[in-house]
Amino acid sequence: MLKNSSILITGGTGSFGKNFVPMTLEKHNPSRIVIYSRDEMKQWEMAQNYNLDSRVSFIIGDVRDKDRLRRALDGIDFVVHAAATKIIPTAEYNPFECVKTNINGAMNLIDACIDREIKSVVALSTDKASNPINLYGATKLASDKLFIAGNPYAGSHQTRFSVVRYGNVMGSRGSVIPFFITVGEKGILPITDNRMTRFMISLEQAVELVWHAFNDMNGGEIYVKKIPSMSILDIAKAINPSAKIKLIGIRPGEKIHEQMIGIEDAPNTYSYPDHYKILPVINNWSADPTRIKNGIKVSEDFTYRSDNNSDWMSTKDLKSWINLNRNKVGKI
Repeated sequence: MLKNSSILITGGTGSFGKNFVPMTLEKHNPSRIVIYSRDEMKQWEMAQNYNLDSRVSFIIGDVRDKDRLRRALDGIDFVVHAAATKIIPTAEYNPFECVKTNINGAMNLIDACIDREIKSVVALSTDKASNPINLYGATKLASDKLFIAGNPYAGSHQTRFSVVRYGNVMGSRGSVIPFFITVGEKGILPITDNRMTRFMISLEQAVELVWHAFNDMNGGEIYVKKIPSMSILDIAKAINPSAKIKLIGIRPGEKIHEQMIGIEDAPNTYSYPDHYKILPVINNWSADPTRIKNGIKVSEDFTYRSDNNSDWMSTKDLKSWINLNRNKVGKI
């Protein structure tokens, strides 16, 4: 589907975009990938990797600016929406700015994509959007709802919108693994709560989930990758087994366990070999055979949380991953 197409990725200089672009160029050979973001320095640094590749171009712009989005979307076939204000404490202390980007920006993109008759849009979501307790999660839940509703909102236009949802990206900037590696050298690892568990996903898996969404979507689906969990204590042991643990208390808006599918979504959720799919209630799409396909409906009391997961990553597995990816940890 993506072969010889034109793709735009908002927030494309972030961790996801830095993996999506080279992987997609190699796997699908699109005619053009446009990185749309507001940070000129990140664009300049990223552009050094593609000086000789005419398929890659960069546009300075903000999802808060609808006119700029419309201009950037000229001639584009597919859009990946990765732009967001994502750091939980930042969102808690700057709520107006978070809303402007995550909610207003989503509305701008939906309108602009419909106006430009984009074929398909996949928006990146987060476990924080399921039963949110922090502002970041609440804005992403609102964003998810907006993209789902964008399908009937498109009217006679053929633009289709879907969402992918995943948890903690291993080794990404500001995440727990690079943080523990850095501070662990002092022999003390600060942990907010020793009961904490987290989902673990690589950026390569996240990119592959977006590819799958483009190939599978009819519009309105939320795709949730099946991934392993780890306890925060096991993550600490994998990084520095001899370090002392210092409990520092939960940060504003932080959860003990991550959740990607709540019990309220269970009646509309279907299981597949590598992922789950939450179907929208609107227009009775949750009963649509073309969206369900070969899915198996989950039980009515089903939830998908990092503490009740059937798949767990061992400290040995995490150590192996870190050793293989040490040059990327904290830089992706």
